Amino acid sequence: MNISIIKIGGNVIDYPEKLEEFLFLFSRFPGKKILVHGGGVLASKFGESLGVMPEMIDGRRITDKDTLDIVTMVYAGLINKQIVAKLQKLKQNALGMTGADGNLIQSKKRPVKKIDYGFVGDIKAVNTDLLEILLDNDIIPVISAITHDKKGQLLNTNADGIASEMAVALSGKHKVNLYYCFNKAGVLIDEKNDDSIVPLINEDIYQELKQEQVIHSGMIPKLDNAFSALKKGVNLVWIGKAENLLLASKGKVSGTMIESHKYDLY
Repeated sequence: MNISIIKIGGNVIDYPEKLEEFLFLFSRFPGKKILVHGGGVLASKFGESLGVMPEMIDGRRITDKDTLDIVTMVYAGLINKQIVAKLQKLKQNALGMTGADGNLIQSKKRPVKKIDYGFVGDIKAVNTDLLEILLDNDIIPVISAITHDKKGQLLNTNADGIASEMAVALSGKHKVNLYYCFNKAGVLIDEKNDDSIVPLINEDIYQELKQEQVIHSGMIPKLDNAFSALKKGVNLVWIGKAENLLLASKGKVSGTMIESHKYDLY
């Protein structure tokens, strides 16, 4: 089957109107689909209200026990169930899940090297049989960024990584397209200018732009995940604004298409 995995960022989730607009577009998105979400900004705000201040290193959250409790409540509870309820309103039969539900995503706690990230998970396995059962029955999995280690421990896990690993796992038997939706038009030469978009990028160009420090910070892990997925069998990866998702599904760029092929685009 053809499967689309769509990851939505916190910069859309955090704004009710933007989320409503995105979910309307998502409801019109054709074919079998899976939605993956995080919600880091809302988790940080909720934690601050409880006196638990967020600690970030290179854009990644340090997850101690109190922080794990908060992200689990916010990601798997508040955000996940709000999304599911809004999709049901749009006549989309969605099922909200964490990685622990149905043993969907098994992870291992990230080992301590230079930095102790705490209760953060690196993905080991994805239960594709369960996903196939749901999709075959026209149920849309809505997956929050919480996984488990099969020893009773929940783990905070990067949502971009979940989308990428899920796409790779399913690509062994299916044609899988991966879409990263966030608040930028795509990969930009000038971060402040949406007109500076790079419509098509391959790994050679990516490495060149990274060396020139044109691409940096949060875009690097997104692109690293994208190229890793393509190398492991995913059909295509797209990065762009949430409101351009339907255009991307019709093959119109309106974002950045990631290519695994090596050739000179200039």
